[in-house]
Amino acid sequence: MSRETFSDPSNEIVLSAISVWEIFVKYSLGKILLPTPVDQFIPQQRERHGISTLALEEAATGHLPKLPALHKDPFDRMLICQAIQHELTILTPDPLITQYAVRTTW
Repeated sequence: MSRETFSDPSNEIVLSAISVWEIFVKYSLGKILLPTPVDQFIPQQRERHGISTLALEEAATGHLPKLPALHKDPFDRMLICQAIQHELTILTPDPLITQYAVRTTW
């Protein structure tokens, strides 16, 4: 399902600043290997695939205290907050995220 969702031109695909932050952290720890430096790779891929950036806004962070403590990962919790705030679908296989009141697909 995710490939079709991602490829469908009627869907706007966004990459959260939260995900970029997480990628930078994992790259700096050696947990992610990329063919080019991360600060080049992400913008190149966003441009290549027509992916917009989603900034983290204060209004989205306001959902954080309302979330049940089902997921401990702070990056994922903020992605959930953004999905709630902007009525977005999260592309994820994470079973913990699917327990929240957000749309997911994989």
